[in-house]
Amino acid sequence: MKRYLNLLFIGFLLFVVLGDKVLPGEIGKASTHTRTAMNNFFTGLFPTWQPKTKPYERTEKELRKLEEKK
Repeated sequence: MKRYLNLLFIGFLLFVVLGDKVLPGEIGKASTHTRTAMNNFFTGLFPTWQPKTKPYERTEKELRKLEEKK
């Protein structure tokens, strides 16, 4: 069973990557849905990073103060 595990994994990868282009009908659609679900899952694991502070806020305040003085 262990030696077939690699073949199953490679077959699954080929199904996900090339299935909608090679396989006809519903099987091709299943490949597309599987790829979309996997993309959404892995994208959800790494949310977008937002900085906690605003690095240019102090500089912008000082520039506004200088412009008001003129």
